[in-house]
Amino acid sequence: MATPRQKRLQKLVLVMQRLKDYHQAQHANHLAQAIAAEEEAKAITDTLDTGTDMTNLFPELYHRRVASAMERRQASAARARQEVGNIMQADARGNALARAYREATDLEERSAADKERLEFIERRRSNEA
Repeated sequence: MATPRQKRLQKLVLVMQRLKDYHQAQHANHLAQAIAAEEEAKAITDTLDTGTDMTNLFPELYHRRVASAMERRQASAARARQEVGNIMQADARGNALARAYREATDLEERSAADKERLEFIERRRSNEA
């Protein structure tokens, strides 16, 4: 039977795993946004390089869009790097909680085994007497 401490630790391990999964999803999302912004900047740059009528009329507009896309890429990449740190923290905490849960389970098993041995010894003594 699980002790209240074991139950709490087990729940915390699950929460840490969910938190880690959340940070992994956020990391993937930020990377996807960075890639999309970079692709947008490349597409706009390619359009500028072809020299269409619109790019000749409004070059500053295209340059601003490229700069904006590159800023979004940098911001998304920075958020992705931050999420890597969050993933590592959640993983470390989850590992520590899992270790504490295993230790609590081992302690409970040892206590149950010790109790069983003591009961066996007491029964044996009472039968001998």
